Amino acid sequence: MLITDARLRHHGDTLHDVEITGGLFTSVTPATGTANRGRQDVLDADGALLTAPFVDAHVHLDYANTVGQPRHNTSGTLFEAIDIWADHKAQGYVTRESVLENAATAVRAEVGNGVGFLRTHVDVTDPALTALDAVLELKDRVRDWCHLQVIAFPQNGILASPGGEELLAEAMRRGADVVGGIPHFERSREAGVASLRHVFDLAERHDALIDVHCDEIDDDQSRFLEVMAELTVERGLVGRVTASHAVAMAYYGPGYMAKLVPKLVQAQMRFAVNPTENLQLQGWGQSAPMARGVAPIGQLDAAGLNVAMGQDSIADPWYPIGEGDLLRVLESGLHVGHLLSEPVLQRCLDFISDNGARNMGLEDYGVRVGTPADAILLDARDDKDALWHHADVLASIRGGRTVFRRPRRGFLEAMPGLTVSDAG
Repeated sequence: MLITDARLRHHGDTLHDVEITGGLFTSVTPATGTANRGRQDVLDADGALLTAPFVDAHVHLDYANTVGQPRHNTSGTLFEAIDIWADHKAQGYVTRESVLENAATAVRAEVGNGVGFLRTHVDVTDPALTALDAVLELKDRVRDWCHLQVIAFPQNGILASPGGEELLAEAMRRGADVVGGIPHFERSREAGVASLRHVFDLAERHDALIDVHCDEIDDDQSRFLEVMAELTVERGLVGRVTASHAVAMAYYGPGYMAKLVPKLVQAQMRFAVNPTENLQLQGWGQSAPMARGVAPIGQLDAAGLNVAMGQDSIADPWYPIGEGDLLRVLESGLHVGHLLSEPVLQRCLDFISDNGARNMGLEDYGVRVGTPADAILLDARDDKDALWHHADVLASIRGGRTVFRRPRRGFLEAMPGLTVSDAG
């Protein structure tokens, strides 16, 4: 395949021709205007932005499209959602067929929005591990569309859930890629710390990455993040550990943050922040002014820490909408983080691409010679333009094969009879 006249990130208006051979990018050169003569396998980018696929750094595919089963979350809170999910499991809603169907629908939506890599948490506190087996099956089914990385996630706690330690270990044996945890949901701080030690022990045994739901609670005394940083350095896992959510950071005072951030930098902690989800879930019951419980993206980013963003939920008890539209997630995150400065806007796609790839440990990610030919074509000139105009995804390419293509559309073309002079 040859992609002609494509813009690339951080290359200004210079157009490039990109050659794909054997599923790899084999040439990236300035466009000549003649490269496609006599060829049939040509995709004319026509000045659109060619970039690596988006990375959803945090999603729960096994929960997707279950909203209202068995009831809706009337309070809008995190803890009612967890109670609803417990009833969802107890009432037999979790079957192989339902998880496969609902998760596949979610993956199709994500891929249609330009996502090529998903890091999905899967609840492994069900003794049958039904959802885990279904998502692992789905991972194989959708490999021609996108790549799934599966996290064994103990939704009800490792120690607080009956058989939690054994189920987490069994999930890793069955093929989960990453070890998860949720220390703030254990019965005490001591149990939370013990659960983290168990997570790190298991990750070491499997040489696996770690991604923990950490301090997802409106409580400035929830401080498991510092424990994670300490364990990361202690175990020699620097750069291999992700803290998801970390919403309690929104409530930490400046003195504690001054102490904490250097520890995070030393551990090269990764972060997966889910702004749309936590803007909905956090802050209920707080007195005005209401804090909104999103980790301080700007402060972490300024410290050189890797911050990725994720959809988190797609129509489930935690979040009643969502479709893996990471440009929408990115826009929310930049607004709540006061990050609409020009330098950040010029690299804003990092939060839903390169940074997520680092969390996932993807070393061969990006449009450059020698990497797998995974890419999307955005109807935009650059990062800022893609965010500003919520750019359409014109094409998705996986391993050098086209997953889908869409015709370009324009505002004026969509409204016959309207001209620029009319608008004046």
